[in-house]
Amino acid sequence: QLPLVESGGGLVQLGGSLRLSCSSSEITLGNFAIGWFRQAPGKVGEGISCISIYGGETNYATSVKGRFTISRDNAKNMVYLQMSSLKSEDTGVYYCGAVKTVSSYSCTLQGLGSWGQGTRVIVSS
Repeated sequence: QLPLVESGGGLVQLGGSLRLSCSSSEITLGNFAIGWFRQAPGKVGEGISCISIYGGETNYATSVKGRFTISRDNAKNMVYLQMSSLKSEDTGVYYCGAVKTVSSYSCTLQGLGSWGQGTRVIVSS
């Protein structure tokens, strides 16, 4: 179990923006490809974005592509998810976690089953 902490969630209006953060005081995030996962009410959880260890590769689910941007600052031990043009279907609990990868330069949207406590995002109209 990776000791990750998500933050930055909250209530936002339709079309608004939020930036989520993923951090850890116990492990070096730069040793892992990291992804963001979303659990929407009544829906199966989905991997929505990932970033490789060095940040050179990012991937996005179709549902968020063009609206969300993942980034990382290994010097600060942080991974971010900038969310824009938020829709009601973006409402849910967002988790960060390590993801499967075939190399240090890649990432996938498949999690390794270990993530933080989550941060809740509510998009209201």
